[in-house]
Amino acid sequence: MTTAERQPRSQASFALRELLRALAGGSLRLWRAVLRALDTPLSVLAAAAKTVTPLGWIVGCAAIVSLLLAFLLGWAEFAFIGFALAGGMLAACACLFGRATYRVDIELNPRRVTAGDRAMGRMQIVNTGTRSVLPTRMELPVGEGLAEFVVPRLTPGADDESLFAIPTERRALIVAGPAISVRGDQLGLLRRTTRWTDQVELFVHPKVTRIAATARGLVKDLEGQTTKAITDSDLAFHALRSYEPGDDIRNVHWRSSARTGQLMVRQYQETRRSQLLLLMSADSRFYASDDEFELAVSALASVAVEVISEESEVDVLWENARLRERTPMTLLDDTCRIQQVDSRYASLREFARTVGARLAEPSLMIAVVGSDVTHKELHGLSTLYPSDTPVIIVRAAVDGDAGLRKVGNAMVATITKLPELAGLLQRAGR
Repeated sequence: MTTAERQPRSQASFALRELLRALAGGSLRLWRAVLRALDTPLSVLAAAAKTVTPLGWIVGCAAIVSLLLAFLLGWAEFAFIGFALAGGMLAACACLFGRATYRVDIELNPRRVTAGDRAMGRMQIVNTGTRSVLPTRMELPVGEGLAEFVVPRLTPGADDESLFAIPTERRALIVAGPAISVRGDQLGLLRRTTRWTDQVELFVHPKVTRIAATARGLVKDLEGQTTKAITDSDLAFHALRSYEPGDDIRNVHWRSSARTGQLMVRQYQETRRSQLLLLMSADSRFYASDDEFELAVSALASVAVEVISEESEVDVLWENARLRERTPMTLLDDTCRIQQVDSRYASLREFARTVGARLAEPSLMIAVVGSDVTHKELHGLSTLYPSDTPVIIVRAAVDGDAGLRKVGNAMVATITKLPELAGLLQRAGR
């Protein structure tokens, strides 16, 4: 093939490639234009589908099936059923129309209460528009419940106020809201909702009891607390011993050295800053009932609040989190979030060792558990810390007998009621 014959063929293939490229680019632009055109109708259809309730879908499908059977079989009964159901759906659509111009405010008073105290809520709805608003229904989730209010017809600038009581018999973190207006038919075929507010939290704190500050490890110390460990430099004098090479010359007791004829140096008892480690295992296998678990949370909160009030250092932990210890109020807020959890540690000792691994060595450890904890578990926990670190285990047992006993290196204080905690802790620290 000559060069003259090869040149027209290459020009033809080049033109064909350009044509295919132009067609592909045009198809892509056309496809994008189609998607943009369908975007709005599809979004409208998706929003419309959300207004149909499960009962509405059943009724709509039943209407379609009935009309198909009437067309195929020629049965007038199915036609009657189909048109009746379709008419019900059309009538329900008329209940969705209407535009609300509300301003909704939710107030809880007070925002923090102790379990058993009274808490009230108020929802105020104001029509901020220039036209009257038809009556509607307002739903407000409160905890695990749902409060429903009927909002009457409101003229421009008019308002409606509703009061509601909040159950606070037990410790909890109760979330109120969001307030949602609902438009729909009485049969519940269609439902259109509008959200007006955010969620508001109500803290129901556990009950606490006052604990004497003289209980061991709960006192406010300025210079630290002495231990049985002996050191060469500290504050609490212990005894004298003979000088050894390497001892600090500043610790030489010159008067005793002159009297004995050999150098004598001072020894001291080691002083440590009071550091309390407060643990609570929320493992459900350790608790016989919900009341027992609530008693354990109240015991934890009572000890922690007293220590924080005395401005001592404390670390408060449970399986899922470390509680904030800045103020008693922040700690009580965090105790509202404590819930029973499934077992994640092989033993109580492993739980304490794992959660306390990155903390400073405590001068006192207090653990709070339930009545179903075994003697083996208690003994294992008692051997986790050195002998000079006191270990106190508070055991909540609603149906048991209050008392104090020693298990391994730990003192186990069993409480059946919260007021027993203060006396038993004071006895355990002696």
